This record gives sequence, structure tokens and C-alpha cells, in this order.
Amino acid sequence: MIELSRLLKYDLNLLICLYVLLQERNVKRAASKLYLSQSAVSKQLSKLRQVFDDPLFERQSKGLLPTPKALSLETKLEAILLRVDQLSDPEQFEPENSHRTFKFDLVETAYSMVFENFFPDMLEKAPNITIENLDWSEDSIDRLQRREVDFGIGIFEWDERARAHIKTIPDSLSYAELLQDTTTCVVRKGHPALQEEWNLETFLKYRHIQVMTGGISRWLLHEILEQKRLKLDYAVNMSNIASAVRLCESSDLILSYPNRCLREFESNPGIELKHLPLALSPGGLFLLWNKQLDCDPSHKWLRELIVNQSYT
Repeated sequence: MIELSRLLKYDLNLLICLYVLLQERNVKRAASKLYLSQSAVSKQLSKLRQVFDDPLFERQSKGLLPTPKALSLETKLEAILLRVDQLSDPEQFEPENSHRTFKFDLVETAYSMVFENFFPDMLEKAPNITIENLDWSEDSIDRLQRREVDFGIGIFEWDERARAHIKTIPDSLSYAELLQDTTTCVVRKGHPALQEEWNLETFLKYRHIQVMTGGISRWLLHEILEQKRLKLDYAVNMSNIASAVRLCESSDLILSYPNRCLREFESNPGIELKHLPLALSPGGLFLLWNKQLDCDPSHKWLRELIVNQSYT
């Protein structure tokens, strides 16, 4: 890692410009983010090419293509700019006096599985902190790597057949497993499937409800079925689990969803919960963050508060 003293050999604004260009890969967007004109950014890029004795970017029809030299600088730039930014940070975090806003990308199940556990404690200790949430998406890992969000709460699998295996989390991110969960099926009382042997053939025989979980429509169940050249016949997709359960109660559709989220419906006399008739390893709900924030006092305080809760 480049020491801070060596940074003084460069114009800090040039390094910021290079970092933004690496993030945006487009002069116009970089200029907008830096509140500069495009010509000013182009001039800074010319200086950067002289400093590093490398073209750094090649122009393409859709923007800029970083050279290997530029790509090798990206991680170092992140570390340097974070250290500079931390110069103004207090050495200790005082939660009772903080007005900090934390940004999360998270799957929908995190609201009931995680937020209900840590949020009351957080508000008691830090009453003025704000949490801003966005749905977990295909861009969430990149957003965490760029530190556009403080935390991610996503689902990763221990099953070796899964695409979203725990091993796919990039080395630039730290993580902690909050809980593990299995999949449970919901059918109405009197569903014709209950008169048959509950197996994979019966499960696939009927139509299903798809519940989108934080923007995620595909998960381990679909991947394993595809490997067997099988698939679910979805009649409808929904975004609210309570509405999906009510629809199950009044139809012959089957719903498959994380077991912990279905516990609140166990006492519903109009439905029956069944195990998933397919062998899958439990999935994990993970808290993720950028490793560059490992030592940030406020970030460390909140993640320890989240991780140290009991998720039963």
C-alpha cells in the first residue's frame, strides 16, 4: 500500500480524478461527478498520463477502456483516498451523539429476520442514526466494492452446486453469517397434493407462486431443478409474502419460501406447511461490507451490534 507521505508527491485532485474515471469509465460522467467541465477532466487525464508514464485509458465508442496499469492502481487509489478521508474522522465513535446515515442493500427477508432484532437496540443507543435501504440486486456486490453502500445483507449458499456459493464473495469484501435457513412449502388445507405422496413429482405437478426476494427471482432451488432438466410452473409472481400466503390459502398454488419468514403464518388454520421434497443444503443470510471499512469506528460499532444479536 502506498504510504501517505508518497501521496504528497502527487496532486490529490489528480488522484481523485483518476479514481472517478476508473469508476465511471466515461469522461462526461466523471466530469459531472467531479463538478468539472469535460475539458478540465481531459486536461487532468493528460497530466495523469505524464505522472504515471502510461496512457491509462483507451477511447472506445462506449467510453474509456482502462489499461492494465490503470487497473492495477484502482485498489491502491481506494486505500489512499479512504485514508485521506479518515483524517477528519474522530478516533472514537459516540453513538448517542451521531447523526450518521448508513446505506444498506438487502434482500427483503432481512427486514423480518435481521432488522427486527438489531434495530430497537440501535435506536436506543444511537437515537439519531438513519438507515437507508435499497433492494439487493445484481449490482449490489459492485456497489459494496465501490463503497456506495455501507452494508449488504444477501443470501449465499453452502451447497456446492450453487452459483451464489459463499466462495463467490470477492476478497475485497468482509462478511459474517447471521443465520442459516431452509426452504418450506405452503399449501392450502385440503389441497389435492395432500392426498398424494409428498415427493418431487407431486411438488412439480401443481402450479406455483414466485415471490421476488429483494429483486432476486432465481435461487438454489431453480438451479438444482435445471440441472435435473426440470422447472417450476409459475402462475404468478408477487413481492409480498403475506399476500402470497393468502393466495395459497384460496387456490391450489404452491409457495416455496424461507422457513423463518413463514413462522408467523404457522397458526393460520387455512394453510399447511410442508418440507421441500428436494435435498438442499441450508442457505445463509450474510452481512457484507468493504474491507476498507474494517477499522472505521462507526461502521465497526454498527456491524458488531448487528452480528452480536441472537437470530433464532
